[in-house]
Amino acid sequence: MNSLRSTRSLTAAVPATRPFALRTSFRTSHSRDAFPYRRILGFQARWESSSTSSDAKSKSIEGLEKAGSSGKSDTAAKPPSSSRRESAGGKYNLYGDEWEDTVDFTIKTFAELPHELFGVNQHMLINYELKEALRIMLRQFNAPIVYCFAYGSGVFPQEDSSRSITEAQFRAVHPKPPEALVKAQKGAPKMIDFIFGVTHTQHWHSINMRQHRNHYSSAASLGSGFVSRVQNWGAGVYFNPYIEVNGMLIKYGVTSIDSLVHDLSTWNNLYLAGRLHKPVKILRDHPQVRLANQYNLMSAIRTALLLLPPQFTEEELYSTISGLSYLGDPRMALPTENKNKVNNIVQNNMVHFRRLYAPLIKALPNVSFRGPCRLDDEEWVLDPRSNNGVEQDMDPVKRSNMVRRLPDNFRKRLYFQYQKKFAIPREDFNKMIKESEGEGTGNFKKRQGGDFEKRIVNDDPKAQREIVRRVISQTVNWPSTVQSLKGLVTSGVRRTVRYLGEKMAKWNKGRQQTTTTAKTEVKDTPEKTDKAE
Repeated sequence: MNSLRSTRSLTAAVPATRPFALRTSFRTSHSRDAFPYRRILGFQARWESSSTSSDAKSKSIEGLEKAGSSGKSDTAAKPPSSSRRESAGGKYNLYGDEWEDTVDFTIKTFAELPHELFGVNQHMLINYELKEALRIMLRQFNAPIVYCFAYGSGVFPQEDSSRSITEAQFRAVHPKPPEALVKAQKGAPKMIDFIFGVTHTQHWHSINMRQHRNHYSSAASLGSGFVSRVQNWGAGVYFNPYIEVNGMLIKYGVTSIDSLVHDLSTWNNLYLAGRLHKPVKILRDHPQVRLANQYNLMSAIRTALLLLPPQFTEEELYSTISGLSYLGDPRMALPTENKNKVNNIVQNNMVHFRRLYAPLIKALPNVSFRGPCRLDDEEWVLDPRSNNGVEQDMDPVKRSNMVRRLPDNFRKRLYFQYQKKFAIPREDFNKMIKESEGEGTGNFKKRQGGDFEKRIVNDDPKAQREIVRRVISQTVNWPSTVQSLKGLVTSGVRRTVRYLGEKMAKWNKGRQQTTTTAKTEVKDTPEKTDKAE
């Protein structure tokens, strides 16, 4: 409660002011819970990382207060970044993409981000009591967690939960759940998934094993050094599933901040980056991760555009993005995953996807919504049934620039596929790769597509989509396979068998869902034919 009062006092301290520009204007007079893009200054105080120093927080809030009173930010509060930009009216363009040209993923503080509200779209709005219950759960860990997000169906429903279950059935999953969790999960209690970002993994496991030895399998008997080495296998995550904390059943994966930022910025394996393509609830934030994840989200849109036709719908875009990390995932080829998983995720979370991606779509120069779509239009933003059209500019210059801005490791794999297809001599290809590496984080030159990128985007669309999918599959397959296999070591036999049993049940449920949908479509076909006649 004290933290809640403190938060409210900080929020109240920020005066109403001229709204920031986001192609459309923010309005600040509405209740903060009604609309995700309103009272954005108030949200900033609540979204500060719990790991941020009090000095950094006070400076950030002081800068916002001064910005509010003067209509522009205080120069002392501005980071010395040339990527910060303002419109002629002195308002920030919150989601412009110029920051990518000078991005530095080694930043240490939130003040070094392009602007104070950078990455605000990453923060999903969920029930406040549930969010606080999840944050309180984190305090049960003595080992320092510097970044954390909750994800999956335990936080963001993937199915209709209108069915009713008994209290005993709910407690079979969550033994002593907080009331907020009961209300949130209703008739479909699910284990809650977390990712913990830590600074030094071996040290973290050493502390955590002393406090929570029962969270680990027998692998922990070999020491924190062995556990840390096992974590580095595959995608660099160590999972402890089926753990009861504060009466809730959770699964948490531990990864290093360095590994997380590396995957987000390069798409080295798309394991954690793929999870962050979907809406997640960030409980503790970190400046490097926020910056890298914004780049990750922009990259997800660009990759999806390579797989989509000139015109498509919002749902098709979000489904394509959500499906990227499942291409090549061995679980999708086995009876261990619901085949309708992607559709279920998107259709039940359209508002969250819109909050995550709509501002970025507005900022990118080669894609736009068809028709009037304003980010301050509640009827559209908060309508889960709305499914607006989207179109992309197929101009080769713009698309080649888009290819040039893809994450490094992923882009090099794409180049290699086209090097083989175009039969480019190895020496010329290596020279081209070397030149592209010269445009690293410290280079201020714009990353623009050249002749090679233009040849890629001018390729036959069907062949291009096939190659992009192949590259994604190659990126995902091996790390995901190793990550799945090492579950026997990290989780133990008993927990692994339980996990596989639940996954097979989901697969069977998905198969039944597909069968039901197919029967419904067959039933509806004669009626549609009659109407057409």
